[in-house]
Amino acid sequence: MKHIARKRFGQHFLTDGGIIDAIVDAINPEAGQPMVEIGPGLAALTQPLVERLGHLTVIELDRDLAVRLREHPHLSVVESDVLKVDFRALATQMLTGSTTGASKIRVVGNLPYNISTPILFHLLAQVDVIEDQHFMLQKEVIDRMVAKPATSDYSRLSVMLQWRYDMANVLFVPPESFDPPPRVDSAVVRMVPLAQPPEVNVKTLETLVQVAFSQRRKILRNTLGKWLEEKGFAGNFDLQRRAEEVPVAEFVALAQAV
Repeated sequence: MKHIARKRFGQHFLTDGGIIDAIVDAINPEAGQPMVEIGPGLAALTQPLVERLGHLTVIELDRDLAVRLREHPHLSVVESDVLKVDFRALATQMLTGSTTGASKIRVVGNLPYNISTPILFHLLAQVDVIEDQHFMLQKEVIDRMVAKPATSDYSRLSVMLQWRYDMANVLFVPPESFDPPPRVDSAVVRMVPLAQPPEVNVKTLETLVQVAFSQRRKILRNTLGKWLEEKGFAGNFDLQRRAEEVPVAEFVALAQAV
């Protein structure tokens, strides 16, 4: 029976064979590597991945799709909302008894566009067990993720991910590669956690960046300046700039100082 894409799950199924091959090549899975796929759907990526890996763990919320996936002999199926998955516990489970010597898991997926940002932050909080991430997302979101300071795409998302990951847009994916086609362009991003990220209180950084970008067109003196005063910050920081002009390293240094 043909599966009808469900709007509430943000389902758009990848059907373009050439694009699928290009994504798998970008991921470069090797036999025995512990890998998790988020939202396998109709297994367009799943099958070529498992052929190279030998075994794959998948996270699927749609009950009907989960039933189908369980019939595959080389898949472990976690039927759950990905935002409720404990990736540290999952990694421990997957790595126990591993013969490859891997100490972390790889994560891939065609993320539902309606909750892609919450998923990215959910994984950010558990990044210590992740070797790398490859995701298909709305191109507009990836543009923001990899944006440089002083550009229109540079945002809170840019800062919060770039302090912890090295990221690159590796592939453009047009709407006609899907069924049903989304109304937006898509792309694939590679996210590699930094080996030695700067030590910072993540909650402080998150709040600081949120305040700074709350009114991105205003000079920081009018937004972040008040917040820093409340924190009793007495150090030096140029508040005569807009948030989009401040490099990631300066936001991190300020969070450390606060």
